[in-house]
Amino acid sequence: MVRLLERHRELQLLREAYAECVDGSEQLVIVSGGPGLGKTELLHEFSKTATKAGARVLTATACLCERGQPMSVIRQLLHSAEIPAEVLDRPAQPGTDGDTPSRTADETVSGPLDPGDSEYAAEAVIRSVSTPVLDLATERPLVIAIDDAHLMDPQSLQTVLHLLRRARNKRILVICAGWEQSGLPDLLIHTGLLRQPHRRVRLAPLSEQGVAQILAAQTTRLPPKEISSSYHRATAGNPMLVHALLDDGTQFGAEIGEPVASIAYRQAVLACLHRGEPRHLAVAGAVAALGELASARTTALLVSASADAVQVVVEVLSSTGLLDGYRFRHPAAANAVLSDLDPAERARLHGEIARLLYLDGAAAPVVTEHLMAADQVAEPWGLSVLRLASEQALAADDVEQSTGYLRLALRECTDEQERHALSIALARAEWRVNPAAVAPHLTPLHQAVLDDALDARDAATVIRHMLWQGDTGPAAEAVSALAASLDPVDAHVLAEVEFVRHCFYGAPRAGHRGDLAKVATLERATAGKVSALWATVALLVSGDVTDESVAHVTEALQSGQLSDLKLELTAVSLLVIAYSGRTATAVEVCEALLADAVQRRARTWEALLRSVRAEIALLQGDVVTAEAKATEALDLLHPQGWGALIGMPLSTAIFANTAMGRHEAAAHLLRRKVPDAMFNTVFGVQYLRARGHHYLSTDRAFAALNDFETCGHLMRDRNPDLQPLVPWRNDLAQANLRIGKTRVAKEWAEEQIGLRSTLASRPRGIALRILAGTSQPRHRTALLRESIDLLQACGDRLELAVAFADLSAAHYELGDYARARLVARQAAQEAGICDTESPTDSLPAGPPRSEAPPADTDGAAVLSDAEGRVAALAALGYTNREISSRIHVTVSTVEQHLTRVYRKLNVASRTELPSKVLEHQIPAMSDHSPGADRRPSGGVLTKDLLPLWKRLAL
Repeated sequence: MVRLLERHRELQLLREAYAECVDGSEQLVIVSGGPGLGKTELLHEFSKTATKAGARVLTATACLCERGQPMSVIRQLLHSAEIPAEVLDRPAQPGTDGDTPSRTADETVSGPLDPGDSEYAAEAVIRSVSTPVLDLATERPLVIAIDDAHLMDPQSLQTVLHLLRRARNKRILVICAGWEQSGLPDLLIHTGLLRQPHRRVRLAPLSEQGVAQILAAQTTRLPPKEISSSYHRATAGNPMLVHALLDDGTQFGAEIGEPVASIAYRQAVLACLHRGEPRHLAVAGAVAALGELASARTTALLVSASADAVQVVVEVLSSTGLLDGYRFRHPAAANAVLSDLDPAERARLHGEIARLLYLDGAAAPVVTEHLMAADQVAEPWGLSVLRLASEQALAADDVEQSTGYLRLALRECTDEQERHALSIALARAEWRVNPAAVAPHLTPLHQAVLDDALDARDAATVIRHMLWQGDTGPAAEAVSALAASLDPVDAHVLAEVEFVRHCFYGAPRAGHRGDLAKVATLERATAGKVSALWATVALLVSGDVTDESVAHVTEALQSGQLSDLKLELTAVSLLVIAYSGRTATAVEVCEALLADAVQRRARTWEALLRSVRAEIALLQGDVVTAEAKATEALDLLHPQGWGALIGMPLSTAIFANTAMGRHEAAAHLLRRKVPDAMFNTVFGVQYLRARGHHYLSTDRAFAALNDFETCGHLMRDRNPDLQPLVPWRNDLAQANLRIGKTRVAKEWAEEQIGLRSTLASRPRGIALRILAGTSQPRHRTALLRESIDLLQACGDRLELAVAFADLSAAHYELGDYARARLVARQAAQEAGICDTESPTDSLPAGPPRSEAPPADTDGAAVLSDAEGRVAALAALGYTNREISSRIHVTVSTVEQHLTRVYRKLNVASRTELPSKVLEHQIPAMSDHSPGADRRPSGGVLTKDLLPLWKRLAL
């Protein structure tokens, strides 16, 4: 019998009691033990044994819900004996059975019973019931088995006591099974029941070996010892809990493994508690709510009892396998208890725990955990604790937890000013993962900013949201309102917001004239080094780009951590570094910040930084990476989340797809709906430029010209400091050149070249290439070499490839075929084309050449590195002075190198150098200008770009 494992001794004790009963001696056996230990199974097994032995067995089970119903257990016994329940309504008359109603021995008699009072009537009912029951014992032995006897109603208990007093020398065995300790008013131990002669049978939990036997009976092979040990630890040997865990773990025919607690286990836990007493359930609920904080003191405070009384209950629950001291043996048990509690009681418990923790000085997250579980804030201190915990959670990058705290605080807060602060804090947290979600929190606060009802940091958050969504008018008005009353120590907050607004939207705010240098001066005069990063970036944007200033910005970005208020400033800083020609540095810093954003699960940060990374790749001519990063950025946020800034990744993606010849993909991107406010930003101008270049690449030059002219009109209305960042003049030059307006194209290119900002090296290099296209063939090569120098320095490999293609074509047009082929090879090396088909194969070989003497194939080997560089540059058409500038030597040194080169390669003049360089495979010059970043290694132009290369080269 599996369910009676390790219960043979207890069953034998009951059999011995029955044997004495058969001999004519009444017996009382009290079976004690916690719920689930097998009391019911023991009674059931013994009842079958007694029935087989010829006894009449009457059974009943008490329960808490019927404790208020008089005689509820006795009614069950009568039904079991097939005695009509009407005897309860026909009490016997006094003296009919030789016994008069009297109080029990443990009651104090204050006077004789009155036949008319209720006690007299109750005792009469007890006597009338006892008679037919006792009569049953005259026929054969009578066994009365009452399960959960500690929950008997008082009248049924008094009837059992009356039966025991009248059962002298009768063949009656009464078995009462119940909990050993109880908190109900009429404890078995406090009544006359235990004062009767009795036997005590105590049930103990199963040993680990017993648990192993249960497991073995459920499988074809014996489970490992560690499995049975796990089951024993989780249940303390409670058979009911063991079977429940088995039911959960072996459903659908699964083999027995580590304990898995599910529905059956939770039901068993609740069954254990509900078969007990209210105090047991109360203590279990308190311990479950307290968790790691549970102790005799804290539990007693929650249930309003003494620590000693609580300890007694904990010991009982521990003996049943639910608790191990003040901890549940299995987390699922605690969850089951909490879920079963009335919601109001559960809220009360957690609210009280939060109050106790707060008074004890516990950390805010610990207190807040219980405020959240209570789902209410009953006292004023709760709001401040929730606010503090939300800030700590956000600092730990747990946005979900932070927003949960703030939502509860906002729901419970009634003070308007405090609600403003909470709404902004909630928006700040939600913005990190979804900017579209913050509008309901911040839009109603626009007026509060104008009324100067918010502090500087909160006001800056509201204004940043206005700028993100393109609400420039309210933002400018808000900044003006703040400027009039802002404390000097908070001036840097206003200055940072104004700087970001200037970089995104260009025009100065209404009512304020000034440039970025003045804004930087304001910051230095107020906050000093607190926000020195943006002050330096402001100077960079103004054109004051030096190695020192770039290094300062780079160091600030590398040493600082991303934050919500600094994100836009960080993006601007990275772009300025990239536009200054330090693209490799910008990539390194951006990748580090991007990895940080990914690790911190800040989706908005990641999206904006991926967009910046895409723009940097585009500046490098790495259109494959640019398209991939821009697409990733677009996918991270909903279009509404991007707001007016969607033009940044969208324009980059369109530029990249157009450059790769993927015109359908570019057209698809252009069909996306964008907000009108986007066109008020610099990124909106970039979007128009990208669309124009798409039109230009698909033979719609006049549509492109219209977009480029619109860009020009928009940029003229912006601050001139931003002009170097948006080379719209080059766009107009290209469009006019395409439609045959060479003179106009030349004017626009020259105007672009005339912008001498240190951020304009790349646009200037492109402008020189365009200008070469408007010039006579004999003037093109010098312009194109200057263009190549600038593009090589800034690291734009795509524009560099185009410039080399133009230079190769120019040499060919001049009849210098060897130099044309040399430039084509140089272009392949610089652009990173490493395919099996060389671009030089697509160039015409030119007119037949006369046979030359065999070349000295060892000539390249005898040239020094310096001589090889000079030879390659001279072959490409550079003058001695240009060569000296590029490799930083004197003109005299260049002449000396060339003399040795002529002698070693056996050439008589400069015009013979290109063919000799090709024949001897002398490496082409690829060094950069001083201070410029080196290009990333590896191929950037893929096979998708080979058709473009060949078209340009030809």
